[in-house]
Amino acid sequence: MKAREVKRARLSARYAEKRAALKAAGDYEALDKLPKNASPVRKHNRCKLTGRPRGYMRTFGISRNVFRLMALNGKIPGVTKASW
Repeated sequence: MKAREVKRARLSARYAEKRAALKAAGDYEALDKLPKNASPVRKHNRCKLTGRPRGYMRTFGISRNVFRLMALNGKIPGVTKASW
């Protein structure tokens, strides 16, 4: 799944200019002929370490589960477990 996301990101970057030009011209038939994975909407954020699609924390690029483990082990600087 992680490899698929990388492939989608590459395709999206490759066709970005062409896609923008076709959109500006209003040529929706030509837009429809582009690869479906070239659309930036089809990309999905995934955890960089595990590939988990849900519970993604955008600021760190990892899922909530991995974030919790790394924070408890002290591997993320500036993050500590709350206690009051």
